[in-house]
Amino acid sequence: MIDPACLRSFEERLDPSNLGLSGGASLLGCGEISAVFALEGDPDVACKRMPLFSSAAAAQGYADLYRRYVAYLREAGLELPEDDTCVVEMPGRPVVLYIAQKRLPPEVFGHALVHRLDERACRGLLDAVGERIARVFAFNERRRPRIELAIDGQLSNWALLEDGRLLFVDTSTPLHRLDGIEQLDPELFLASAPGSLRWLLRLAFLDEVMGRYYSPRRVYLDLVANLHKEKREDLVPLALEAANGRIQGEEPLTVDEVRTFYAADRRIWSVFQAFRRFDRWLKRSRGSRYEFVLPERIAR
Repeated sequence: MIDPACLRSFEERLDPSNLGLSGGASLLGCGEISAVFALEGDPDVACKRMPLFSSAAAAQGYADLYRRYVAYLREAGLELPEDDTCVVEMPGRPVVLYIAQKRLPPEVFGHALVHRLDERACRGLLDAVGERIARVFAFNERRRPRIELAIDGQLSNWALLEDGRLLFVDTSTPLHRLDGIEQLDPELFLASAPGSLRWLLRLAFLDEVMGRYYSPRRVYLDLVANLHKEKREDLVPLALEAANGRIQGEEPLTVDEVRTFYAADRRIWSVFQAFRRFDRWLKRSRGSRYEFVLPERIAR
């Protein structure tokens, strides 16, 4: 799927701080840590750029971890897009891992669908997402303690195709535990933050952000709270009904809890992005290259 020569040519031209000078690509999306591009030479592939690594061996190790996580997700019963990986090395720069997937139309993603489907169809979408999340935690029950998977169930991570298949697309953060030990180095989450502030970020929320995706209740809470970000608070009661039907042996989620969780989560990521913007300004002021593509200020 990936053309290594095309990726290398793109990476060579790329200025993360000034995408207008990069040429030959379009920015499809920008997340908290990575950016997704469609390259001029391969427009049917979405390439997620992850400039996190100090060596090719470290990047390849991450790619191997990713492959294992993807295999486990499929074993758990999720459908995933066709995918590929490629490590790109450029002299004097961090090693970049690209994770590619078949490009999908933007209108099929869950966060777009909730703005154009009627209430009944939205309920069906939320039920389907909830059922896929439940598959992952059923897998954990069967395979724990040897294997335990995490999953970020937010709406933007799901794509509903015309043939009715629901794909999980957010596979690039391979959070999983083997024999109770986290396999993903948590420091990678902080690679794009200023080094002098990483201790504060680590203390403030690293465990909170990573740990939430192993808890069924918190994954469903995050999914429902995501409706606030999408400005579809009117769907929260429907989503709560769908989520609470899948939470076993725990207190049901409430509207107030969802609102409080969303406000706290918004603060966490707003602080993280503020630190990243400061780091970009600091590097630019010193004439250094900044390796990450930062999103515009995100409406939360």
